[in-house]
Amino acid sequence: MTIRTFYHQHFSGTALPSPTRFFADLLPLNLITIFLALLPFSLLLLGCEATPDSDSNTKAITTKNTLPAFSDVTSAAGLGEFQHNNGAYGKKFFPEQMGAGCGFIDYNQDGWLDILLVGGGEIVANSLPAKTAGLSLYRNNGDGTFTLQTAEAGLDNIQTYGTGVAVADYDNDGDADFFFTTLTANYLFRNDSGVFRDATSAAGLDDTPVWSSSSLFFDADRDGWLDLYVCNYAAWTPETDVWCSVDGKTKVYCAPAMYRGIPSTFYRGNGDGTFSKVDAFEEITTTHGKSLGVAEFDFNRDGWPDFVVANDGERDLLYQNNGDGTFQEVGTKSGIAYSEYGEARAGMGIDVGDVENQGQETIFVGNFSKEMIGVYRYNGNGWFIDRAAVSKIGRPSLLRLTFGLFLFDADFDQDLDLFVANGHVYPIRTQFEDGISYRQPAQLFLNDGNGVFSEIGDSIGGVFHEALVARGTAFGDYDRDGDPDILVVENGGAAHLWRNDLNSESFLRVRLSGTRSNRDALSSRIVAVSGETRMERRIRSGSSYLSHSETVATFGLGSATTVDSLLIYWPNETKQFFLNVKANQEIKIVEGQATFQVVELPGKENAPQAMLNQPH
Repeated sequence: MTIRTFYHQHFSGTALPSPTRFFADLLPLNLITIFLALLPFSLLLLGCEATPDSDSNTKAITTKNTLPAFSDVTSAAGLGEFQHNNGAYGKKFFPEQMGAGCGFIDYNQDGWLDILLVGGGEIVANSLPAKTAGLSLYRNNGDGTFTLQTAEAGLDNIQTYGTGVAVADYDNDGDADFFFTTLTANYLFRNDSGVFRDATSAAGLDDTPVWSSSSLFFDADRDGWLDLYVCNYAAWTPETDVWCSVDGKTKVYCAPAMYRGIPSTFYRGNGDGTFSKVDAFEEITTTHGKSLGVAEFDFNRDGWPDFVVANDGERDLLYQNNGDGTFQEVGTKSGIAYSEYGEARAGMGIDVGDVENQGQETIFVGNFSKEMIGVYRYNGNGWFIDRAAVSKIGRPSLLRLTFGLFLFDADFDQDLDLFVANGHVYPIRTQFEDGISYRQPAQLFLNDGNGVFSEIGDSIGGVFHEALVARGTAFGDYDRDGDPDILVVENGGAAHLWRNDLNSESFLRVRLSGTRSNRDALSSRIVAVSGETRMERRIRSGSSYLSHSETVATFGLGSATTVDSLLIYWPNETKQFFLNVKANQEIKIVEGQATFQVVELPGKENAPQAMLNQPH
């Protein structure tokens, strides 16, 4: 790789630094890394440029003779008895429509992803909630099965109506904690050697009870301690539930417009495991948004984390970091707040990623039926352009109601694809709408590498032919075979674990551990270059709908056997650089250490082969 190639691969899509600045950026790296980074450059100066192995530098292109393949392993994995309770007993209370989330968490630090499923609850006037439902924690046994471990983990006596989860090591002690949002009071659970303790009050998070939805851990001010943003939804109680009807006789679920939205909440991490509510944060605390989804990213590449919020029936919000951990809301002037017709849509799930491998991120928002999924690509100068039609996601999603969604490389061809979990909220009204059903199949949109997608769920069949009332969804490599699997939970229904059976292409998984930065390295950016392709992933919590996906970056590499260069941008803007990283492995990089650790993937040898299909 020449110095010119390396320079442009790592800085394409951004304002290119001068060569002097480029080499200055390498100075924070450790000495071994600097030596490896500069070795090919010195050879070039000597007139003997290093020639990389041809296989490792061949552009990895998926052969397209296989489609992604997923198998429903819910029952075999031991998750078949879970049932979400939405409290629907005929009263048509407004929250019954909204469902709950799910998440992957390695709570016992054994290297195997465990599963959190939010159970919902019961709603009774003057007594909210009436029964324990809360959470279910399933321990991964390391053999493809799970065991219910809720009581042993200290989570069996939660008297609440649960909505969502966000996982992070908020106290930087090396294990996974989580924040649990509900219809009333929220909870922060601190992990003590695999047993969770209610740390809500001790951490300063016992705020006035409100209906909360998704939440986001991130380091807004880059001080090494996580902050917390909590999406709040609507002002509702059983006593204030509104009576709505389509025939004047029978009560049905009301539209969100019947209820007043409530502002979301921002908590600053104090650096000692406690948080302080930031009441003076006017741009955040006074916006009434009916917020349901939130995703963190750095859209303007200034090194400071920004975040975007999906709102239900209100304009979507974009919070730009001022460079000091405070924010200004720029959704309207940036072009992401409304539809192309200037209308606020019913946003639920949300995710962000670089789907064109050009260093410019695209926002995806799941919306109501007849509204399409929102697709907004950053075009520079603070402006996003609407690409719902151009991306070819708009039309196939028009009649679906999308809750959870996320980006991942489903076919390992070096670009991000989009998984979408669908399900309506009106079981009665949909009977009279042409082409719209209450139960809806999930969708998988494959990326052609240029941000143009093909919906292939129908071609795959199997799990993508199953109609669901889906809500939360997340991804994680639960069987440790290298590819991300899918978890979906239905409203008032079952959970679904879909194993990813695609193992015909190469990959690299990157796990980060912060030292100066927060322990989970949230808000880190990872750039991988394979041949002529430059890929980006971001380590973050949040995204999707009420759910938490694994915080390991997975790069699909097609047929490549090596990642030519791997660059880590830590949250505090220090960098680490590695050359010629072998494919088909998971590595752990500790901030500031010169070498990485290879993490065993015991599931890879026993992974099923991909199902062969016709080219698409």
